[in-house]
Amino acid sequence: MAKLSLDVQVERLPYKAAFRISGYVFDGVNCVIATLSDGTYRGRGEANGIYYMGDDVPHMLAALEHARADIEAGADRAALREIMPAGGARNAVDAALWELEAQRSGLPVWKLAGLPEAKPVVTTFTLGADDPALMAASAVAFGPVKAIKIKLTGDLDLDIARVRAVRAARPDVWLGVDGNQGFKIADLDALAAAMVTEKVSLIEQPLARGREADLDGYRSPVPIAADESALTLADVPGLEGRFQVVNIKLDKCGGLTEGLMIARAARDIGLDVMVGNMGGSSLSMAPSLVLGQLCDICDLDGPIFLKEDRNPGIVYQDGTAWCDERVWGAESRVAA
Repeated sequence: MAKLSLDVQVERLPYKAAFRISGYVFDGVNCVIATLSDGTYRGRGEANGIYYMGDDVPHMLAALEHARADIEAGADRAALREIMPAGGARNAVDAALWELEAQRSGLPVWKLAGLPEAKPVVTTFTLGADDPALMAASAVAFGPVKAIKIKLTGDLDLDIARVRAVRAARPDVWLGVDGNQGFKIADLDALAAAMVTEKVSLIEQPLARGREADLDGYRSPVPIAADESALTLADVPGLEGRFQVVNIKLDKCGGLTEGLMIARAARDIGLDVMVGNMGGSSLSMAPSLVLGQLCDICDLDGPIFLKEDRNPGIVYQDGTAWCDERVWGAESRVAA
């Protein structure tokens, strides 16, 4: 194994405006950038952690320092899954290793992952929870998008009003809603019935993590996606019979390497596959776009909320997201 050097930086990425979900209001994200160099090539990865698991910047920095010796000794992506727990820190290093491998081999990441040539994906564009009329106006302001995801708060009547307003404003788009753990099983019949009326195609994580068994025997007329209920590959078997979709986020599972494994394991038990994000710049989103080639639903709009994204960055056009290897994966030699 070739020895590597690991550089770690912390960045604050402010949002254009506050973003509200169930139980939280965000004005930006704090991210960790891991850069690996072998003296000739370098690879980069951005991670934002998992706010509801305490996986913040100090936690990620501690995890990186704890694993530094093994990483710099030349651990590969398979070894990394043994060395580091799932979470943002491992995601950053995993992404850096993918980019480093792409540069050394001269092959794009999608080819290294055994996927067909990467293409633009349709992505959802997310509306934070707000006054229904304001959300409807924001939905119109998105322009020619194809899919919108609405953040809910657990206030059933207000949430239904939010969805109704957005659907009236955008009868043309695919709609999904994200409960962010804000509901109880007793709410689901009323929520699902309203979502059928408004032609909503997905209810994401309505119940709290740990309440998955409440869905045993429940038959929803709208597919239910596991997000917080599915952090890693180990969670996938417990989704069967309870959820119809799994939302894979690389910060949760610890990187593209495990994300690809989750996608294939989910398919094996009949689940649809979604890729999401924990916010961040195009550097964070680019590995998820690779995973998106395997997914039924993509939610990769994180950079649109930033005051300033990286350049070059992901291109959002006519409801799709796309980036080439210049954003992540292109040849990058260490300056002499």
